[in-house]
Amino acid sequence: MSYCVNPGCPHPQNPPDSIVQCQACGARLLLRDRYQVIQPLGQGGFGATFLAKDISLPGQPSCVVKQLRPSSSSPRILEMARELFKREAKTLGQLGDHPQVPRLLDYFEIEQQFYLVQEYVKGSTLKQEVKQQGRLNESDVKNFLLEILPVVQYIHSQGVIHRDIKPANIIRRVQDNHLVLIDFGAVKDQVSQTILLDPADQSANTKFSVGTFSFAPPEQMAMRPIYASDIYALGMTCLYLLTAKSPKDLDFDGITGEIVWQHHVQLSPSFSRILDKMLKPMVGYRFQSATDVIRALKGQFEDPSLVDGLATQFNGDSPIVEELTIFNDEGSSWPSPQNKINQGSKPPRSGRTSFTPNGNTGIGPRVSRTLAESGRTLGTFASSNNSAGSKPPKFTPKWDGNSVRSAYFKGKRDFADCELSGLQLQKAQLAGGNFYQAKLVKTNLQAADLSGANLGHARLIGANLRDANLTEAYCSTANFEGADFRGADLTGAYLSKANLRGANLSGANLTNATVTEEQLAMAKTNWMTVKPDGKRGFGF
Repeated sequence: MSYCVNPGCPHPQNPPDSIVQCQACGARLLLRDRYQVIQPLGQGGFGATFLAKDISLPGQPSCVVKQLRPSSSSPRILEMARELFKREAKTLGQLGDHPQVPRLLDYFEIEQQFYLVQEYVKGSTLKQEVKQQGRLNESDVKNFLLEILPVVQYIHSQGVIHRDIKPANIIRRVQDNHLVLIDFGAVKDQVSQTILLDPADQSANTKFSVGTFSFAPPEQMAMRPIYASDIYALGMTCLYLLTAKSPKDLDFDGITGEIVWQHHVQLSPSFSRILDKMLKPMVGYRFQSATDVIRALKGQFEDPSLVDGLATQFNGDSPIVEELTIFNDEGSSWPSPQNKINQGSKPPRSGRTSFTPNGNTGIGPRVSRTLAESGRTLGTFASSNNSAGSKPPKFTPKWDGNSVRSAYFKGKRDFADCELSGLQLQKAQLAGGNFYQAKLVKTNLQAADLSGANLGHARLIGANLRDANLTEAYCSTANFEGADFRGADLTGAYLSKANLRGANLSGANLTNATVTEEQLAMAKTNWMTVKPDGKRGFGF
C-alpha cells in the first residue's frame, strides 16, 4: 500500500502500484523520488510520523518519515514549528553517532513541507508495555535506570537537554530488547537558549517547546530547563513504570510541591530515597546529573542519606540489560507477567534471565539487568526461554582488524565475548562499543577511540593502549596485566577490580577515574601520570 501524506487527503490509502500520484487528491506519493510511505505511525504536537521504505536502495529498507504538521495555522506557530523541526534534525545529526539515539538518514523540504527521515527499528514504547504487561517491580526499574542513564549522560555531555523524557519516548527494540531515547523535537541546546515562545500564545509553550506537562519539573515549565530537569522526568517515568499511573493521577503536596507516591508501591528504603531525590521540585535538592544518579545506584553518592544500605543488591544471580535503539510502536513485551508485583509483594526471584557474554541477544520478554557495580551499559542477554542452567547457542565469527572496523562503521556495536586477540586496531573508532568479556590479548589499540566503551571482564593482557581514548569507559574486572597505557586518556573511566599489575600508566590521565591506590601501586606510573584527583604525581 502507498499512503498519501497530504493532511487534507480524504482517502490517503492507495494501491501498492500507485507510487507516483495519489488517486484521491493528486498529491505526490513518492517523496524525493525514493521514499514510499506505507502507513501512518502517529501524530504529535507538530509532526506526523509514517512508516516508509527507501526504494532507491537494495532491499528497500524500512525507515521512518516525520512530516512537519503543526496543529495551528498561525504564521507565528508555523515558524516556531519549523525552527523546532530544524533543531531536531540538527540534534539528531549531532547525536546520531550514538547507538542509543535515533540515526538521522535524511532531511529535506518539498513545497514548503519539511521532512525528517530516521532509521526504523521495530519496537514498542515503555508506555505500551506497561499497558500490556502491567507495572514493573523495583529490580526492573533499577535496571531501566542503569540502562537509560548513560544515554542521558551522553546527551548532556553534548550540551543538549532532552526536555521530553517519558515512557512514550523510550522504545525497546524487538530483536534484542534494548532501549532508545527518541523524539528530540523538544530539545534545548544549552549553548543557544533561544526562546521561541510568543507571550500571546501560551499554549505553544506546552505544545511545542516544553514537552509533556505532567513529566516536566517546575523550572522547565517556567522556561528555565537545566540538565537536572531531565533527571526529574526520569524519576516521573520510574513512577509510571512502578505504578502504571500517569503523574497527573497521583496526589501532590500543595505546600512542598512534591508528588505523593510512596503509598502506591513498596520499595526498599535505599531506592525510595534515590527516587525521592530525583523528584525534588526544588532544583537544589535534586540530583544534578545522570552521573550522580548512577553513583547513587552503586552506593557511591556522597549524600549519607543515600549511601546507607545502598549496595544495590546486584550479584551474580541478578539479571542484566544493555544497549538501545530506534522508533515505532509495536512489538516486544517487557517484562513478563511473572515480573509484575502486586502492592506489598516482593519481586519474584524465579524466571530471571541470565547474562550471556556473547553476541546473542535475548528476545524473550523477561529481560532485566544487573550492572555488576556499574552504571555503564553492559552487553547482551540470554532469552528468558532458556531453561535453567542451559546455555544459548553461540556464534563466534572470525574477526580481523578490517572486519571489526567495517562492522563498526556499518553500525555494529556489540563485540561481547569476541576473540579479538592480536588484531591491528590502531586509531580505530570504537566509541561506545560493547566488548564485555571480549579477548583482546596483545591487541594493538594505540590511539584508538574507546570512549564510553564497555570493557567489563575483558582480557587485554599486554594490549597496546598508548594514547588511546578511554574516557568514561567501563572496565570493571578487566584484565590489563602488562598493558601499555602511556599517554592514554582514562578520564572518568570505571576501573573497579581491574587488574593493573605491570600496566604502564606513565603519562596517562586518570582524572575522576574509579580506581584504588592499591590497584595503581601494582602499575607503573611516573611524574607525568595524572592521578584521579587531577594532580600529577611520581607515584601513588
